[in-house]
Amino acid sequence: MAHNKTYELSHDDLNKVMASVDIPVCPGVLTEAMSEAQKDEPDIRRLADIITADPGMSAAALKLANSPLYGSGRAVSSVRNAVERLGTKNIVCVVVASALRASITGLPAAWLEQFWRRTSMMALAASLIARRLYGISPDAAYTYTLFHDAAIPLMMKRFPNYGEVLEKCEREGMLLEQAEAQFFPCTHPIVGSLLVRNWGLPPILGQAIRFHHEPDAYDLPDRTLPGGALSFIAVTQVAEHLLAEIQQGEDLEVGSALFERAIDYLGISPDDLDRLRQQVNAAIEDASLA
Repeated sequence: MAHNKTYELSHDDLNKVMASVDIPVCPGVLTEAMSEAQKDEPDIRRLADIITADPGMSAAALKLANSPLYGSGRAVSSVRNAVERLGTKNIVCVVVASALRASITGLPAAWLEQFWRRTSMMALAASLIARRLYGISPDAAYTYTLFHDAAIPLMMKRFPNYGEVLEKCEREGMLLEQAEAQFFPCTHPIVGSLLVRNWGLPPILGQAIRFHHEPDAYDLPDRTLPGGALSFIAVTQVAEHLLAEIQQGEDLEVGSALFERAIDYLGISPDDLDRLRQQVNAAIEDASLA
């Protein structure tokens, strides 16, 4: 298959996106927490102190540590204990999620709440699926999934008619990225990949976000889209499609063609898929009760 389409964003493209959409700056507390957590031997006390200084991050860490996923037995009440229970990789997911959520403001609270709730469920489902598959890091899948649609609220904030376009997609069963390309100067995968780059997250996450709606993502050469990035895309596409099925909602993001490619790429059999569907369903019910 010939690939004459160019995937590199030119300087003009970048300027157009930056002029079109406000990309939030990475909060200092997140930079600090990530650099400590990613050391060969992180100082747990220092990491806990950094997180304790931010009320949103503290609350998120305690909530996850006491959730049905990790909360076995006694409830923890200090951030230090939460960090010890979750481990540094999971705590990075928590602080990233909290910082991302706090950085996107200026939209109706109910819409944002629903958006983050769905995103958190999807991230949980993606990390669960990644855990079942060899060679895909569950915490990296979680972080990728949190960010892969993070530009949707940024687009919503910037373009007054974005909500109408979302409704049009729901009404007409149109995929969101196709509608964005038609109505706006940029799409959420491009804005999302820039957000990840600005926040200093691993480049592989940005590559995965950039290509997560490309119909030929599974046919691209490795130099354009490395296999590791494609694995994140595939895991999240399966998670998103299963979530839409379980909640009997519209799948406006993946569509059946990409879902089939994702399952094929990950080597998920029909029996595996049934098991994953049950596990995702159970995890979502647990998370809803937490």
